[in-house]
Amino acid sequence: MEQKQYELAAQVLREVQKVILGKREIVEKVLMAVLAQGHVLLDDVPGVGKTTLAMAFARALGLETRRVQFTPDTMPSDILGFSVYDKQAGAFSYQPGAVMTNLLLADEINRTSTKTQAALLEAMEERRVTVDGKTHPLPQPFFVLATQNPVGSAGTQLLPPAQLDRFLLCLSMGYPDRESQVELMKERHHADPLAQVRPVTDAAALGGLMDAAAMTFVADSVYDYTARLLEATRCHESLQLGLSPRAGLALCRAAKARAFLHARDYVLPEDVAEAAPDVCAHRLVLAPRARLHDETARSVLAEILERVPQPAVREFKS
Repeated sequence: MEQKQYELAAQVLREVQKVILGKREIVEKVLMAVLAQGHVLLDDVPGVGKTTLAMAFARALGLETRRVQFTPDTMPSDILGFSVYDKQAGAFSYQPGAVMTNLLLADEINRTSTKTQAALLEAMEERRVTVDGKTHPLPQPFFVLATQNPVGSAGTQLLPPAQLDRFLLCLSMGYPDRESQVELMKERHHADPLAQVRPVTDAAALGGLMDAAAMTFVADSVYDYTARLLEATRCHESLQLGLSPRAGLALCRAAKARAFLHARDYVLPEDVAEAAPDVCAHRLVLAPRARLHDETARSVLAEILERVPQPAVREFKS
């Protein structure tokens, strides 16, 4: 059964790579987040394929998806839904918002108000929404793939730390290499690239993949290594705010999913180290002195990963 699940995950990667050329590592990381039941923030300049990546995943995974273009006048009710009075029933009825789906594509999330951004907090953390005192569960599975333009672009604003903390991964796609750029220009004039992507799974099968990834074995020494990384961020002179226990749980989930994508039923220390920059960097807050010296969260994290020794054992089995 496990071998079939590994192959199914590989099929999803192949389908998405039909339209996302030369970005295998990014595609793999997004699937890693999906298997870890986490949300993804794609932070990059316009035009590099962030929205196409999200839509390709929605098609390959066979999930219901909705897209919201965030603007300054987007209201929380557009996301969560609202109550209207039903004369015949003599009561208020809930009208679902865009969040009632499996995969929510939140396009340019940092162009809307803080109030609207905050409307997603409960949905992203607890997979439910509360409207007028009544709680409504979200469909399962539920993921948010959000895109944002770099802070400083016209009309953008910083996402609050509480919002950033809900994203398992923060990724940057970057520009394609020359060969991929040539292929893009040759192919994209004649057909919709997303038409090439076929669904290879559905919500039920994806649930099985997520369960299998969650069962990946983690040795005590790997848990200890993860805890030492967290502690190192909390006492680092360049960091004003280190990693929380929630970040530690997120890092473990991501490491399990990475091991699963590499067809292993156990986590290696390098799974933790490789996942750490994308899981942790957006959760760190630099100290003022670090900003003065042009340090970044990723450079500080790289120094920590270099300094904290990995366990010597190379293979862990349950």
